[in-house]
Amino acid sequence: MSSSVKIAVCPGSYDPVTNGHLDIIRRAAKIFDKLVVGVVGNAPRKAGHLFTPEERVGLIEEALQQNGVSNVEVQIFRTLLVEFARDCGATAIVKGLRAISDFEYEFEMNQLNRQLADDIESVFILASPGYSFIRSSGVKEIAAFGGDVSELVPPHVASALSERAQRD
Repeated sequence: MSSSVKIAVCPGSYDPVTNGHLDIIRRAAKIFDKLVVGVVGNAPRKAGHLFTPEERVGLIEEALQQNGVSNVEVQIFRTLLVEFARDCGATAIVKGLRAISDFEYEFEMNQLNRQLADDIESVFILASPGYSFIRSSGVKEIAAFGGDVSELVPPHVASALSERAQRD
């Protein structure tokens, strides 16, 4: 790719992908020529994922296909975020912010990432008001108790959550 192509990564566990995640991804895809959604394959601070990294990639790809987002690819990564960004040729890391607590955590992560790679910028996109309360952990809890998550996630993700809850 040409050096004039602006590439960013948008990392997360996406367990599961929510409408809030998809809103940030769609909006970031409008800013950058190419967006790489990075699915964390081994998140040290989040144990016990509901879906495997491969399943999460499939759920995201299906949602993007349904929404006609074409300049986004989805990859699993198991390295430092800045290493993943460099491997993708990215000059930016995109993160969504819902609340002040997100900002505090992401501010600290930005400082660490800048220490490791000061050539990679962090770009923060504020959650749209209708999605600012959606958190994957909350979605999983609602689904585990048979609650309706249809307004929080794409239909195929709601189905996958329902199937997983019935198995467990």
